[in-house]
Amino acid sequence: MLLAEIVETSAAVGGTAARSEKIDRLAATLKRVQPGEASIAAAYLSSQLRQRQIGVGYASMRDLPEPAAAPSLTLQQVDAALESIGTLGGKDSQAERRRLLQQLLARATREEQHFLVRLIIGELRQGALEGVMHEALARALNVPVADVRRAVMLRGDLHAVAEAGLRDGSAGLDEFRLRVGQPVQPMLAQSATSVAAALERASPAAIDWKLDGARVQIHRQGTDIRVFTRSLDDITSRVPELVEMTRSLEVDSIVLDGETLALKPDGRPHPFQVSASRFGSRLDVERLRARLPLTPFVFDILHLDGEDLIDHSLDERLAMLSGAVAEHWRVPRIVTADVEAADAFVADTLARGHEGVVVKALNSLYEAGRRGTGWIKVKPVHSFDLVILAAEWGHGRRSGWLSNLHLGAREPATGEFVMLGKTFKGLTDEMLRWQTDRLQAIESHRDRWSVYVRPELVVEVRFDGVQRSSRYPGGVALRFARVVRYREDKRPEEADTLEAVQALCG
Repeated sequence: MLLAEIVETSAAVGGTAARSEKIDRLAATLKRVQPGEASIAAAYLSSQLRQRQIGVGYASMRDLPEPAAAPSLTLQQVDAALESIGTLGGKDSQAERRRLLQQLLARATREEQHFLVRLIIGELRQGALEGVMHEALARALNVPVADVRRAVMLRGDLHAVAEAGLRDGSAGLDEFRLRVGQPVQPMLAQSATSVAAALERASPAAIDWKLDGARVQIHRQGTDIRVFTRSLDDITSRVPELVEMTRSLEVDSIVLDGETLALKPDGRPHPFQVSASRFGSRLDVERLRARLPLTPFVFDILHLDGEDLIDHSLDERLAMLSGAVAEHWRVPRIVTADVEAADAFVADTLARGHEGVVVKALNSLYEAGRRGTGWIKVKPVHSFDLVILAAEWGHGRRSGWLSNLHLGAREPATGEFVMLGKTFKGLTDEMLRWQTDRLQAIESHRDRWSVYVRPELVVEVRFDGVQRSSRYPGGVALRFARVVRYREDKRPEEADTLEAVQALCG
């Protein structure tokens, strides 16, 4: 298949808000894909590289070569080129990556160039979220979408499932089973504004601490132990504490779901970025462990001694978990239907420095890879009034509109505004139209991708937390930021300060 066919589908999918039309377009394209191309096509239509990262940033693609006059690149040619770029290392590798990338882009048409640039830097917005891709693949295979979801859950890789399904049909999906040593996608939680609201949807319920650490999935088969991240990366060598905990269990085989983070001497958690620096490091692990030990918090069990448990209810799984894992390694929880007791548990959890709680229906199954209705997270939400410094032109359905906003906090000592991050979330079509006109009216200059503006417009931004970051000048970055509303009633000098934002880092 030519890359141009994927680019055309991407543009069509990104250009419509109708979910059914997105699914129809994606399914029609997937039906034309050869099995050997299926994982590549599924990745690109999901806005992902099959390699995930190839060591190339925006600067390498700032100056594009003259485009090809007509499409000629196939999916396999593009994938092979990106694979070669991603495997380069050593002296002068960055220059060689840039040369090979320019060579690839020179074979692409203008539309293909723009698609590849956005794909590589992670800025491809085409509205084909995983749920849409599941439905599209199910339609292409003429199977129930539940079969696709289960296969993806057990394999942890939509692209591999697409390849097996397009090669062998429903029989290819049936091949996927829970295998100890092969991670499955983790179950995710929906959100509620209060524990009372969560208990209206799930009661009685188990209520767990919600921790701001790293999600981990731990597999043991005999003496072989593997630890995987939320994104299914193997980090076994980086977390000896978790390996030792698992080795001490009196089991032959087990799969556990949990969280790990670094605690201060008083038992309160370090900020997320401190824990992240520990479990993200591959070097000097023992030295780092001595200075910053990790603590495991296990909250679910998916397999025990030859029996798969994902189709068991939560209360059954918790009973088996308590028999296999000591209490001091399990996440603290209560089981209740009483709002007053739940509120007290939440208050205590927050006082200990944790994010909030997760309310879990006792009859819920483990819906891996989905934000199932059985788990509901409740945590405080922060908001700041920030100033817009620039905005990037949108893609797909947002083409022609200024979309991704550059956000800044006020630095009182200098009177300047310091960038904290970007967001395109929370913007309605009406807001997009309005801000496109309004921002161009206060434009100071622009480049190919962005319009830079005078710092005059204040916006209220809601976010889940703040972490230290060297990516932005303020040394911090907002986590999961989204726009609430514009504050034209506020002057820029009334915006929140950088110091106020930094204070949330702990």
